[in-house]
Amino acid sequence: MRPFILAALLSSFIFAPVLSGAQEAAVPNAIGLKEAVSAALRDNPEIRSKTWSLKAVEEQTGISRSYLFPSLTYEGRFMRTDNPTYAFMAKLNEGRFKQSDFNINSLNNPEAVNDFQNSIKMRQIIFSKKALEGVRLSKGEVKASRQDFERLKEKVTRDTISAYLGVLTWGEYVKAANQNIADAQEHQRLATLRYNAGMGLYSDVLRADAALKEAQRKLAQAEKGYEVAKRALGLQMGLDKSMGARPVKDNFVLQDVNSYYRSALSRPDLKAIEERYENSRNAIGLAKSSYYPEAGLGGQYQWNDHSNPLGGEGNSYMATAFLRWDLFDGMKREHEVNQAKAKSEEAREGMEGFKKEVMFRVFESYKTVEEAQKNLELANAELKSAEEGTRLVQKRYENSLAPMVDLLDSEMMLEGARTRAAAAGNGLLMSYFNLGFESGRINEFMNIAETKGAER
Repeated sequence: MRPFILAALLSSFIFAPVLSGAQEAAVPNAIGLKEAVSAALRDNPEIRSKTWSLKAVEEQTGISRSYLFPSLTYEGRFMRTDNPTYAFMAKLNEGRFKQSDFNINSLNNPEAVNDFQNSIKMRQIIFSKKALEGVRLSKGEVKASRQDFERLKEKVTRDTISAYLGVLTWGEYVKAANQNIADAQEHQRLATLRYNAGMGLYSDVLRADAALKEAQRKLAQAEKGYEVAKRALGLQMGLDKSMGARPVKDNFVLQDVNSYYRSALSRPDLKAIEERYENSRNAIGLAKSSYYPEAGLGGQYQWNDHSNPLGGEGNSYMATAFLRWDLFDGMKREHEVNQAKAKSEEAREGMEGFKKEVMFRVFESYKTVEEAQKNLELANAELKSAEEGTRLVQKRYENSLAPMVDLLDSEMMLEGARTRAAAAGNGLLMSYFNLGFESGRINEFMNIAETKGAER
């Protein structure tokens, strides 16, 4: 018997990796972590939507700058009137005014006249402090929005990793549930053999059967969670199908917490809020620009005809220069400046508060990594202890030295230990990536992580 047992053990060690690799390769639509993140950054709906939102913000700079460029407008009008003033003016513009039109009756009671008026107008701002400040303000918002977009990409990366590790974790739950079923089937077999041999109780058979049914229920629950997790990963990648995942290697080394504090100061969302604070200072300049005058040039070329819509019986031009200066507006400008200053202080306080929150999030995620490391060690130790404890209780049950209740209790502890061990490894990985996200280093962490089977 001993050579046979030794051969069986050796076979299990030799072929287990092969079977594991075969199972991994058999996962449909299996994808590496970096591939999943790349796909999400390209096709995630939130990313695609934000891309257009950023484009809209960038166009605002052009809208603000357009006020400083010349404007050219064409306008066409038609008028029919017997109003003395407008009839007199229309004939003059058309070049059809005659001596007879000075007749008093003609002046007081003119016949109805038609007038087709066409004009091209030009306007050019020479100086506008408000327009210049508006351009500066819109440029600042573009910078902040780009930083928001970079932070969104980091968030999508983190969420995709979370979904990816969720697939792996639920896959481990399925494996653990299958192991639990195998153990429950073995306990049922032992209880039945003992009962048939007259050495056990029928209640033990019933308990073992109930334990098997519970294990099968948990397997169904785990399989459902696994399928949902794969579909969630596909959704994160912008797909409407399920995606499998390959195991990820843990190559992380936890550094000193101060290094994460320093890198967090360069987080894109922190840069965005700093840009918006600077922009709030620009908003004060925009409010003060109302104290400045606005100057520009204008011009118009006009042609009129009484019968042809585009005809030119008469034509004329007009050149203008203007200076517009609001001398008093009921203290409106003063209130606008005070309002802008108050909002700038609000932005400053918000920025300082956000910096403190960022430092707290880094501290919290760092401690979570430390906790996850300990949890993994404890989960592995607990699993080994539970496996050995169940093995011993099973031997005692086989030799009529322990009741079925003890065996089922130990099996329940083993189930819990397997579940916690399955989650602990991926939980540690997720805590690392959360630390990378909170410290603004998630892209660096992505380069550290390696995916098993990536070459396949």
